[in-house]
Order: sequence, then C-alpha cells, then structure tokens
Amino acid sequence: MAVQSWIDLLKSSNKTVLIHDGKRKIHYVFPDGKQMAEEYDLSTDELLGRRWCHKSTLGAPGPWQVEVGEPPAGAAVLLQSEGIMESRCNPVLVRKDTKICFQWRIRNLPYPKEVFSVSVDPAERRIIIKTSNKKYYKKLSVPDLDRCQLPLEGSALSFTHANNTLIISYKKPKEILSVERELLDEVKTLKMTAEGDCKTQ
Repeated sequence: MAVQSWIDLLKSSNKTVLIHDGKRKIHYVFPDGKQMAEEYDLSTDELLGRRWCHKSTLGAPGPWQVEVGEPPAGAAVLLQSEGIMESRCNPVLVRKDTKICFQWRIRNLPYPKEVFSVSVDPAERRIIIKTSNKKYYKKLSVPDLDRCQLPLEGSALSFTHANNTLIISYKKPKEILSVERELLDEVKTLKMTAEGDCKTQ
C-alpha cells in the first residue's frame, strides 16, 4: 500500500474521537472490518499507543494486538490466573515512538553496549538485533513503513544502551512525518464524542 493509498484509507474510515484523561483517543473502523485504536497525548500530540483488531476467518472480531505502547495490564493477570508467571528477568520489548523516531525499548538486557549489533535486513524488511555472546536475537518489523511501501534504510537506524535497556531508534522518513501531520490535523477537526470509555476498552 503506497503512502497516498494509506492516507486515503485512513481518511475514508469510520472514525470516533474521544478526549479523556488528557488523551485524544481515535477509533478507526475500515471497510474490511479491521479496527485500529490510537491514543495521543493531548498536550504534545505524541502517539502513546496503537492497537489493531482483525476479524477471524469466520468474521468474528479477534483479540486486540498492540503495535505501539505498553501491553494491557490484563495480559499479565491472565497469565497469572492460569498459574503461569512470566519471569521478571526475561527481556521485555515495548515500542514507544517519539515525534521524529520509531523507537523500541528492550528491558532486562544486562550486557554492555559493545555486545549488541543492530542492523537492517532489506530483503526481509526487518531490523535485526543480536549479541556477540549469543544471549539475545530478535527481528523487528516496522509496520508503518510496510503499509506505505517505504524502504528500510540502515542509515536511519541507531541504538543506545543504559540501565539494562536497549533503545533502538529509527528516524521517520519525511513521507511518514507528512502522513502523521495530515491525519492529526484532520482528526482535530472531527466532532468529539462525550467523555467516557472509548469503544475499544
């Protein structure tokens, strides 16, 4: 899907906008039945979260999947209720974007920065993370670039490591910045629903 096609799809979707708890919440329903929910900080316009809901093969709504932001607290509770406790030492991956970068934070990686290698695989369209001590390996996709059919550029990639957390940043291309600005401008003109819980919660 090219950049303009993605913009057109977002603009033609059925949107509900809600202001609540210092956040602008937008719920999109697309013609094929897919749903997307986004949350923005009201004062900074920074994206706080994005989730997707796809229909199953039988047409029923599937579970919400987190693309950006912290996973819902209920996920950990569900594991505990089934007698499964996730180790606190396991690496935890969370995507938290800034205005100019896609950004991933991987907590619980207690190795020095020089152990890490972060690179782009253009053929697979993935960011590859690995360690020289063979303790960690991960592939990251960038759905935003895939949706707009934009290339994955190694020159846009950087990373740092502090407090046992690996922080990977990918500078947003100008096309993505333009899409985000255009859509946010449009959303701000939409009529808000009454304050309360949004549909996706």
